[in-house]
Amino acid sequence: MYGLFGMRSLRAISTKNHRFVIECLGTECVVAEAKPSSLTLFSMAQTTPNHTLTVSGWAAHDPSGKITPYTFKRRENGVNDVTIKILYCGICHTDLHHVKNDWGITMYPVVPGHEIVGVISKVGSEVKGFSEGDRVGVGCLAATCLECEQCKNDQENYCDNVQFTYNGVFWDGSITYGGYSQILVADYRYVVHIPAKLAMDAAAPLLCAGVTVFSPMKEHDLVSTPGKRIGVVGLGGLGHIAVKFGKAFGHHVTVISTSPSKESEAKERLGADDFIVSSNPKQLQAARRTLDFILDTVSAQHSLLPILELLKINGTLFIVGAPDKPFQLPAFPLIFGKRSVKGGIIGGIKETQEMLELCGKHNITSDIELITPDSINDAFDRLAKNDVRYRFVIDIAAASSNF
Repeated sequence: MYGLFGMRSLRAISTKNHRFVIECLGTECVVAEAKPSSLTLFSMAQTTPNHTLTVSGWAAHDPSGKITPYTFKRRENGVNDVTIKILYCGICHTDLHHVKNDWGITMYPVVPGHEIVGVISKVGSEVKGFSEGDRVGVGCLAATCLECEQCKNDQENYCDNVQFTYNGVFWDGSITYGGYSQILVADYRYVVHIPAKLAMDAAAPLLCAGVTVFSPMKEHDLVSTPGKRIGVVGLGGLGHIAVKFGKAFGHHVTVISTSPSKESEAKERLGADDFIVSSNPKQLQAARRTLDFILDTVSAQHSLLPILELLKINGTLFIVGAPDKPFQLPAFPLIFGKRSVKGGIIGGIKETQEMLELCGKHNITSDIELITPDSINDAFDRLAKNDVRYRFVIDIAAASSNF
C-alpha cells in the first residue's frame, strides 16, 4: 500500500513544521531536513532528543529480510500521544515487501507491523476519548497534515503528506518503527478502540486487511443496503474477511479463485453462496453479467478480462490488491458494459472505528495463526508461498519475559 519507487529514489516529505528529503540508492537511505540554504543530514535510524524510551522489538537490517531482536528508542509520550503496551501484531504482505526492500524505499533497520492491538499505559494531557487501560488498535497511519481536504473529510489515508506507522517520517523528523515491538507511542488521532466483544489477537488484522475491504463496501452502499450480488476475487487474508462482511451485510457472495480446492472452505466454513474457478470457461460463461460489484483482493498478476465480464451493466470492479506489474485493462468490457474500475487503500480513522463496531456487532474477526516472535522468519517464508489461513499474528506479550 506504499508507493513504488526504483532502486534509486528521492522523496520529498512535508510534515507539520518541516520538510524532509529521503534519498535511497540500493539498500542505503539517508534522511535530510530541507532548509533554505542547506541540508541537515540524519542517519537512517534518526531520532530526536526526546527519544529516550528504550523499547525491545524485532527488525530487518538488510534486504535478506531476516528479522532479529532489536533495541531502539521511541519518543516520550507527548501531549497528544498515548503509550500502548502491544499485545499482538498482525503480519501483512506489505511487511514482507518492506523487509526485503522489494520497492526500493526501505530505510533500514526497519521494524514492521501496522496491525497493532494493545492496552494504553499512558495518556497525554491533550488526548481526548482515551484512558489508561483502554483496549486500542493502531493501523497504517502515523501522521497526516490534518489540514487538507482529505483530512477534513475523514479520508486522511489519502492525504498527500501521509506518514505510515513504519518506514515513514514523523513530524519530528524521526523514522517510524512499527508493531513488531513491545511498546508504541502514537498520536491519539490515529488510534481506535477495540470493542470488548472482539478477541484481541484475531482483531489485529482488521486494522489493515479488515478496513481495506470494508471501505469500498461502505463507499458502494453495501453496508446498509442488503440484497446485492457481490464477488470476491481471492480467498486470502483480505478475501476471507470480505466474504464474512458480505454475508453479514446480507448479500449473495461469490468467491472467484484459481484454486478449486478452496470451494468447500469458501462455502462450508465462510458461508459463500457460489464459487467460480477463474480458469474454467464454462463457469465463467454461466456467471456472465450476474454480479453487481466485485472486490479484487489478489496481489499476484492476473487478467481482468474474465472478471469484468462477470459484472452486470453499470457494475464496479474495485481493486485492493497490488500486483507488482501493471494491469492490462481491456476497453471493450468497459464500454459495452458501462462498467467502472476503481481502487483504494485502507480507510480513514473514523471509518476504521465504524468497521470495528460493526465487527463487534456481527462477531467478525480474522482467521489467524498465532505465532511467537521467534517464528517470524518462518512465517515470512510461508507467507511468500501463500501458506497461511488466513493471517499470521505475533503474540508480542508472550515474548515480554523472554526478550
